[in-house]
Amino acid sequence: MELEYSSEKVKSQCTSVKAANKLFGGDMALTRSLLARINALESAENIKDIIVQSTFRFHSLKNKKGRNLEGFFAIDVKSIRDSWRIILQPLNENREPYNPCNIDEISDKVKIVEIAEVSKHYE
Repeated sequence: MELEYSSEKVKSQCTSVKAANKLFGGDMALTRSLLARINALESAENIKDIIVQSTFRFHSLKNKKGRNLEGFFAIDVKSIRDSWRIILQPLNENREPYNPCNIDEISDKVKIVEIAEVSKHYE
């Protein structure tokens, strides 16, 4: 699958050990897990390959605090016990968000995702 990033900062956090380690406050276990998740996303043929792996805990996001998150999804960086998530958005072949984004219908077609952020989304 092809990955795009919402900013250079997010790209650096997802591809650089140094930047990821800084993001996680020196927690190398989270750093290794993030880089492994990014590698898994890149190695997947489509988003369905990620959805079927229960350890990623792929799930849709709800609108929160005035932030419209329709069409965005998250996977755990390490596990459900850690609050860190990779927030991503499926893109079509024109590199635009699906509208509407019914993931059940499009999962085998999604070959491009944008990594919007790596954050403690639920805090």
